[in-house]
Amino acid sequence: MAEPFIHLASVRKAYHTRGADFLAISEASFDVEAGELVALVGPSGCGKTTLLKILAGLPPLDSGEVRIGSPTQPFDPSRDIGMVFQQPLLLKWRRVIDNVLLPAEILGLPMAQSRARARDLLALVGLKGKEAMYPYELSGGMQQRAAIARALIHDPKLILMDEPFGALDPPTRTRMQDNLVQLWREQSPTIFFITHSIEEAVFLGDHILLFSNSPGTVLQTIRVPPPDRPSIEMQRDPKFQAIVTEIRDVIDRLESSNRAGD
Repeated sequence: MAEPFIHLASVRKAYHTRGADFLAISEASFDVEAGELVALVGPSGCGKTTLLKILAGLPPLDSGEVRIGSPTQPFDPSRDIGMVFQQPLLLKWRRVIDNVLLPAEILGLPMAQSRARARDLLALVGLKGKEAMYPYELSGGMQQRAAIARALIHDPKLILMDEPFGALDPPTRTRMQDNLVQLWREQSPTIFFITHSIEEAVFLGDHILLFSNSPGTVLQTIRVPPPDRPSIEMQRDPKFQAIVTEIRDVIDRLESSNRAGD
């Protein structure tokens, strides 16, 4: 059996301050196969963003194991990760295509090929003809699509997304969800997606990791059939709603437990 692309085993991470230590993640374990789109949901403050940072190689672990890649799937964090944040974080003084090209410049990739790929990616996310515009000339949804193109420009094996659609209005968010599924199918990266929206997690995720109250750990892994229709149609499906209700009931119990402990 092939090794998983991402392997976490008994990961523990605490933040050490002068006042007290705060345990953010405790005994978190899971595996992700190459090319999967994994959604992470859980109560507020449960350590989701900390986990994303751990996958990006930013904070050192207190204990446990994180392995990304394998001898048959070599992985270089400086080259093979793309990041998409809740805000687009485009550089306001650079045109859209130059924002998309930024990772290619940093990595020293051939610019002629990268510029052609940037144009292809912008067309793929619906921004053809917007290449020479500045970020302030785009809507919030357009800026986020440019940020997704930027994350894909260097053909990363792993894309980490921290609530990238959280600030968008509902119609734009729905379109972005459909765009992401299309991109994922066409580009085949492994995607790790954090969201507070249970409906979004169920629509996007190959499987869903359900995190506990803080300190975060994996309570449950839920497999979801891949979407075969646009998001707005899928969300009306009774089978879809049954999975959403199952997850919401668990999170409601966790948040009620949090309030009772305050």
